[in-house]
Amino acid sequence: MNIAIPNIPADDVRTTFLSHLAGERRLSPKTVEAYGRDIRDFQSFLSRHLGEPAGLRALAGLVPTDFRAYLAHRRGAGLGSASVQRLLSALRTFFRYLERRWDVANSAIALIKGPRAKRPVPKALSIEGAKDLVHAGSQSDNWVDARNGAVLTLAYGAGLRISEALGLTTDALPLGETLIIVGKGGKSRLVPLLPAVRDAVAHYVHLCPHPLDPGTPLFRGARGGALGPRTVQGAVQHLRGALGLPETATPHALRHSFATHLLAGGGDLRTIQQLLGHASLSTTQRYTDVDAERLRAVHAAAHPRARRG
Repeated sequence: MNIAIPNIPADDVRTTFLSHLAGERRLSPKTVEAYGRDIRDFQSFLSRHLGEPAGLRALAGLVPTDFRAYLAHRRGAGLGSASVQRLLSALRTFFRYLERRWDVANSAIALIKGPRAKRPVPKALSIEGAKDLVHAGSQSDNWVDARNGAVLTLAYGAGLRISEALGLTTDALPLGETLIIVGKGGKSRLVPLLPAVRDAVAHYVHLCPHPLDPGTPLFRGARGGALGPRTVQGAVQHLRGALGLPETATPHALRHSFATHLLAGGGDLRTIQQLLGHASLSTTQRYTDVDAERLRAVHAAAHPRARRG
C-alpha cells in the first residue's frame, strides 16, 4: 500500500466527488443522485471483495480483475449491456476526478472494455398490419389521405426511407417500373416499383389540388408547400389508433416491414441490402433477427411440445 496516498474514508471520497458534480459541473440533482448510487454500490462491492473499506488508498490499488469482478457481479444481477456501458462511464468519470483532486491515478480502468450494446431489432409490422396502414389512405378519394397513403406505400412497397419519398420531385412522373433513388451519402440505387406503388402515387397526383410544376416537390402539404415528415408521422399516429395497431407502427416501421417480409418470403440478404441502400451487409443482417423472432413465436405457439396440459 502506498502510504503517500492519504487514507480518506470511502464516504468522504464519494461525498467530495458528488459535491464536485453538483457544484462545479452543475449537473442536475437526478444525475448526481444516479452517480451517487453507482459509486456507493461500487464501493460496497469492493468492501466485500477486498475485505476492507474502499477508501482512497484501496481505490488507488485496484487492478483490472477487481473491476471485472464488479462488472461480472452486476451482470449476474441482470444488468444489461447498455446499462453496464453507462456504469463504466460513471466509474471512469469518478476515477478521472480522483486523479485531478488527489493525484491518484489508476490506469487499470482504462483496460476494461464494456460489452458491446446489441443494436435494437427493427420493429416490423405484420403483413396484415402493414397492408391495413397503407390501404387506409391509398384508396381514399380525399387528396390528403391519398397523399399519405402514397408516401406510406413507397415505404412499404419499395423500401424507401420517408425522407427519400418526401424528397421526390415531379420529374419522377409518371412513375415507371423502376426508380433511381439517391440515399444516404449521395449513393444512388435502382428500386423496382410494384403496380400497387405506381397506382397509389398516380391516385394522389390525380387528386392533388396544387399545381405540380416540373422540378417541384411531388408531395405537398395542405397549403401547397413541401410535405414534412412530422405530418406523415401524425397521420400514422392517428391511423394506428383507428386500426388498433401497436405504438411501434411508425412510418419507418414500414421500411423495416418491407425488408422483413421480403426475407420471410425467401429474399436473399444481398438483394435486400441493395434495395434498402445499406452500405454494409451487417446492417441488413439485423432483419434475420426479426425473422428468427417470428419463427420462434410461431414455433412456440404451434409445436405440440410447447403446449401444456
